[in-house]
Amino acid sequence: MNYHNSIIDTIGNTPLVKLNKVTEGIKGTVLVKVEYFNPGNSIKDRIALKMIEDAEKEGKLKKGGTIIEGTSGNTGMGLALVAVAKGYKCIFTMADKQSKEKMDILRAVGAEVVVCPTNVEPEDPRSYYSVARRLNKEIVNSIYPNQYDNPSNSVAHYETTGPEIWKDTEGKITHYACGVGTGGTMCGTAKFLKEKKASIQTIGIDTYGSVFKKYKETGIFDKNEVYPYLTEGIGEDIMPANVDMNMIDHFIKVTDKDAAIMARRLSREEGLFVGWSCGSAVFGALEYAKQHLKEGDVMVIILPDHGTRYLGKVYNDVWMRDHGFLEERSFATARDIIKRKNGKSDLITISKTMTLAETAKALNKAGISQMPVSDGNEIVGSISDSKVLSLLIEEPESKTRQVSEIMDKPFIFVGLDNTVDALSSLIDKHNKALLVRDETNQVHIITQHDLLMALTA
Repeated sequence: MNYHNSIIDTIGNTPLVKLNKVTEGIKGTVLVKVEYFNPGNSIKDRIALKMIEDAEKEGKLKKGGTIIEGTSGNTGMGLALVAVAKGYKCIFTMADKQSKEKMDILRAVGAEVVVCPTNVEPEDPRSYYSVARRLNKEIVNSIYPNQYDNPSNSVAHYETTGPEIWKDTEGKITHYACGVGTGGTMCGTAKFLKEKKASIQTIGIDTYGSVFKKYKETGIFDKNEVYPYLTEGIGEDIMPANVDMNMIDHFIKVTDKDAAIMARRLSREEGLFVGWSCGSAVFGALEYAKQHLKEGDVMVIILPDHGTRYLGKVYNDVWMRDHGFLEERSFATARDIIKRKNGKSDLITISKTMTLAETAKALNKAGISQMPVSDGNEIVGSISDSKVLSLLIEEPESKTRQVSEIMDKPFIFVGLDNTVDALSSLIDKHNKALLVRDETNQVHIITQHDLLMALTA
């Protein structure tokens, strides 16, 4: 009889499929490795099995234990399947930007899901990284695999994904492209392939709002590059240990919109019902291929997951229109808002050493209700007229206090190509304005008034 002892025995050996329609005009052969053929519908099944088996061998995970991990969804699904097969419990922390489908799927296979805010620093105790670490300390007989820094992540791909690609292309691969998140898929696979053939070019796909591309090109971890984005599963605001820049020859950045539209094209034109970051990977890889692929070259692109994770987003026409991703409804972007303001969006700041009385005068003179607080060239906080007014009324003596004593958190930075709809979702009572850097590195402010004007223009 031909059968497997458990579902985890079906992980790996996913097929390569040739792209035919979206590659029109591109020389060479472009193949995609379709990872939704794994039982959990994503490439993360590979690392889930490896991380748990290594933890068992090292004695870190014992019978009846609990697996706790921060995940965008797919690693959680892989870990949940391994947990079911091996008899462990699971708790997963997720950022609230992740799709509802991902959370529902994890709960369906018996996992507990803890939802955490997206727009907080990684070190913030509320972030999904921090919450996972805290739960690991509090719960007896638990492990925190930490896919970002766990070497088993990269090793899983060095031992399986790389060899499969080499075997199935008969060693003819010349280019390898992959979205970069934790870095394990990109770098573990690239390491194996480069050991086989050093001339193979490796292309990492990044998203706007992530730090990877600039870090690769300059060696600088620039927090100014970090801002909220919608695409799930790639890009980071940290530098995971599994990201080995020596294994990545080039980086291409892809917008949320281009990624979403390409994912839909792959479904409709190639019959590949794939996830959002798959659209990123293919769009970015093909942008590179247009310039660099020659006749006889063979490019392999990783498609990490399945479209069912994104039925409420990328594959929902209403959601796509509301975010300005379909031509039927086009929203202005941050770039358009700055251009329309005709230079009036130049940033005015309050020094952190100014008193409340001086701040009140500055706000009144500028005729605006909130300002960023600066320390030299650095934005360190924010202040609103309502807060200043409240303090001056309640505590008249506070007019000599410095702004640094009472300022709020800095306004968040956003990307130039974020649409009005996406921008408006980031403004609330805790974040009353947004900041954006233009191509000349000049900082501009976008307020609620600016968004209203853009919507009615």
